[in-house]
Amino acid sequence: MNKQKIARNFMKTRGKSAFRTLIRALEEQRSGQEIGELLGVSRERVRQWRDTFGQTVSYYQVYPEVRDLVNHIEKQDSP
Repeated sequence: MNKQKIARNFMKTRGKSAFRTLIRALEEQRSGQEIGELLGVSRERVRQWRDTFGQTVSYYQVYPEVRDLVNHIEKQDSP
């Protein structure tokens, strides 16, 4: 089943407001437990929706002040 069809079915059964709530909560990376409590469903159901409507992207981000220090060191080491 394609993602848009699943989204339309979700809105048909639970409403557009609940769909907006789900998508916003997923974007805010709220926990499955918290989202489940908002929508009256299990964490497992939230996980299924999460997997259907998007993907989790993780990355490591260096703090700006640490990046500045690295840049400073690189400038000092360059001839």
